[in-house]
Amino acid sequence: MIEPVWAIGLMSGTSGDGIDAALLKTDGERIIETGPGIGEAYDPAFRARLKAAYGQWDPPAGLERELTERHAAVVLRLVAEAGKRPVEVGLVGFHGQTILHEPERHRTRQIGDGALLAELTGLPVVNDFRSADMAAGGEGAPFAPVYHRALAAGLEKPVAMLNIGGVSNVTWIGEGDALIAFDTGPGNALIDDWAMRHTGEPVDRDGALAKSGVVDEAAVARFLENPYFERPAPKSLDRDAFKAFSLGRMKVADGAATLTAITAASIAAGVAHLPAPPKRWLVCGGGRHNPALMEALRARLGVAVDPIEAIGWDGDLIEAQAFAFMAVRSRRGLPISFPGTTGVKQPMSGGRLHQPPARTAKVG
Repeated sequence: MIEPVWAIGLMSGTSGDGIDAALLKTDGERIIETGPGIGEAYDPAFRARLKAAYGQWDPPAGLERELTERHAAVVLRLVAEAGKRPVEVGLVGFHGQTILHEPERHRTRQIGDGALLAELTGLPVVNDFRSADMAAGGEGAPFAPVYHRALAAGLEKPVAMLNIGGVSNVTWIGEGDALIAFDTGPGNALIDDWAMRHTGEPVDRDGALAKSGVVDEAAVARFLENPYFERPAPKSLDRDAFKAFSLGRMKVADGAATLTAITAASIAAGVAHLPAPPKRWLVCGGGRHNPALMEALRARLGVAVDPIEAIGWDGDLIEAQAFAFMAVRSRRGLPISFPGTTGVKQPMSGGRLHQPPARTAKVG
């Protein structure tokens, strides 16, 4: 049996709001122990530069290095705050920042220099999780489902793990650990962009705008006419896949309410692609902090919808923990994507290992 190790997972999601980092002790199959985690928000200027790179294959000069340096600082801060010595950390899982995702063109782009991160932190780093899957015909997303399945051990099935970041994705776990996953549609992206454009705030904080507005159900129905929602799973999206959708000259509050309803309705539409309706939905990611969105989800799904804290997990750290888990799986050659999660023909491992100078990997 492989000895469990402490690994650090890093996540900078499609919302582009900052870095989450988490410590996890695992052998890549079992969750042995969770450690502390931290979040580091991007300052507005860097966030604006990062978002300006969305949709490009080649980011502006210096952006990738700065992103990597920011991740390195977070890793070192987490190690220090956890009271650990660097030698006690066996591996870092570095997702990087997705700036382009075009599965229909068989390409995806995550910026983040794994070799530089290994050099700056003195720790072995696994990055580039998605390329092998796409090269083998997969969608290249979503990737957290293998960790969601480990989290769901012992829960009544079928259960759905819903991550609401810039994009929303669902992991359905059935009896016998059957696994289906896909991007359901927009998450926070349309709501955030609307709030920024009309109020100067990067989010609709606490769903206050949406709560004060009226949903235009005709606009919701029009949005759901997009062919994406009829496509069978697995399937995945770029953050800006729906940016051409227009609400016209709708009032600001009504627009926020309508976009919140659109996110909830597109998630509910995804139930049609699941083998059986989930008995419960557990929500992680930033969207679970939006009361208006959670209320809309409960209304449209008609079953229990709870933040993942209801089962004792930290919903702000799930995605970061997932990449710690996958880094160890990658190092062991275990699959991280599956036919039911990305559409790849057979279970696939992935990721690239970068060793720091004068350090030998301790995993596998």
